[in-house]
Amino acid sequence: MAARGRGRGGRGAFGRVANEDTSSGVHPSILKQARRSGQLNLSGRNLTEVPDTVWRINIDVPEEAKSVSLDNTDDRWWEQVELTKLILASNALTFLGEGLAQLPALTVLDVHDNRLVSLPNALGELENLQKLDISRNQLRELPSCIGRLSNLVSLHAEHNKLTQLCPDVVDCRKMEELDVSHNELDELPKYIGLLSRLFRLNVANNKLSHLPPEIGAMDCLRYFDATHNQLTQLPEEFGCLGKLELLYLRHNRLTHLPVLHSCVSLKELHVGNNSIMGLTTEHLQHLGTLNFLDLRDNKLARLPDEITLLQGLERLDLSNNDISVLPYSLGTINPLKSIVLDGNPLKSIRRDIIMRGTVELKKYLRSRIEEPDSAPAVAAAASKTSVLPSGTGDTQQAHEMQQFKNMDYSGHKATEVPPDMWEKAQGAGVTSVNLSKNQFSQMPQNLMLLVDTLAELNLGFNKITSLSPDISLFLKITCLDLRNNGLSSLPAEMSSLQALRELTLSCNRFTEIPPSVYELKKLEILFVNDNQVCAVDPSGLQRLGVLATLDLQNNNISQVPPELGNCTSLKSLQLGGNPCRNPRPAILAKGTLAVLEYLRSRIVT
Repeated sequence: MAARGRGRGGRGAFGRVANEDTSSGVHPSILKQARRSGQLNLSGRNLTEVPDTVWRINIDVPEEAKSVSLDNTDDRWWEQVELTKLILASNALTFLGEGLAQLPALTVLDVHDNRLVSLPNALGELENLQKLDISRNQLRELPSCIGRLSNLVSLHAEHNKLTQLCPDVVDCRKMEELDVSHNELDELPKYIGLLSRLFRLNVANNKLSHLPPEIGAMDCLRYFDATHNQLTQLPEEFGCLGKLELLYLRHNRLTHLPVLHSCVSLKELHVGNNSIMGLTTEHLQHLGTLNFLDLRDNKLARLPDEITLLQGLERLDLSNNDISVLPYSLGTINPLKSIVLDGNPLKSIRRDIIMRGTVELKKYLRSRIEEPDSAPAVAAAASKTSVLPSGTGDTQQAHEMQQFKNMDYSGHKATEVPPDMWEKAQGAGVTSVNLSKNQFSQMPQNLMLLVDTLAELNLGFNKITSLSPDISLFLKITCLDLRNNGLSSLPAEMSSLQALRELTLSCNRFTEIPPSVYELKKLEILFVNDNQVCAVDPSGLQRLGVLATLDLQNNNISQVPPELGNCTSLKSLQLGGNPCRNPRPAILAKGTLAVLEYLRSRIVT
């Protein structure tokens, strides 16, 4: 496409020739390439002003036109295209100037990370502009001409000093993304609901005390972030956002939530660090699509039994509330992979059960549903655990293994298991084996009979000093308990256990987390407490992308690497009882997220 405006003012094809030398801060070859591609990137050049040659790039005759030759077809300067993308980011610009109007074809303008205190009225002339990034400047207001950008799709104005968002911005009816976070806004325009195509709105880190009811008209909104504001309530109309998927309201002053009656697509709800007193059945019955619920640092005293309405819930953060009792029905939510309870005065559940992780906690809660407090009922429930004492008849053994798929031969102080029991377990397709509190010095060989079915194995409280590499053949195993043995290493072959979700290595002789552990990509819970671990490998732990619980208490860790803070999947991190001075006990007492934030703050960049 030929350049617009070439030859203005009667200069003709051989009018004024631009002075394109390096003193302007832009090498002629860069301008030459920009005329061919329509894109000019001048970021990070310490520019204090935009060279005039940039504004006139499609007007002035370029340097290469001085020597016109029909034989020279390489440059083909006459076939230049209009500039559509201009990047001036990371410079020292304090103003742009009205020359901007001479680039009417621009679709992208990026001037983030400069020192701009205002924007020119010429901005309104860019009728083709689709993406505008003015973030990380010193702007105190947006010009009203921004409302004339009828094709604007994305506006980034975060990290400025905006005290208000000009009402004219609602005239940008095609806008899909608006980020005005990290400013000084105390309100949003009343008619912001007119931005009906907006699907991402970020107003975090401002001074908002309320939101306009019209926000409920934003039919396409999928992402809304109002973290770190002063909101005391949300308008009831907020519940009309039918396509909302991610809602972030942490660090506000909310005491309750509106009923999100039409938010049928909501996947994540983050309302931590508020003053919310509780959730009602009416709240929960409209949140059936949630997979992450963050309620940490509120004033919840209880969870309603109707929490089971959230049958898609995968992660639940309840840390630092006033919860003393959990509803037993919580254990019936099958997808639930992580329950974080740090900082609650729980009385009805022993700490050792909580420390075993989410899987064991859910098992405990489910078992309590079927266990009334009366002694006969407790005895009846105990019979369902399939414990096989030495006097149990063969028929009863086979029946219980067949019914519960569980073989329990714990507490016998035995060195081997009767062979016929292994045969019955194989015939029953047993999935869970408990051999704890015996005298085994190695993994029983007959355990291989269950290699195709075994999902849970407890070898705790034995005398095992070396684990057989055959453990790697149990590809369906999800839970492995090796606590209270004499182990100092694990076989490298264990890396094949890609279904393993929970691993307990407590009370052994490990001086490090075994390298094979870092290959267990589905590992969610890892207990290595009460060993002799001297150092932590954060890079190895970061490879465990879904690790939610890590217990390193009572080891010999003298230094906690700051990079451990980058393990953001962690919901429970225990470091007490180590000789390290940092993090201090006062920081450890604030809970896992505070510890991770502290560690990240100490990373040298």
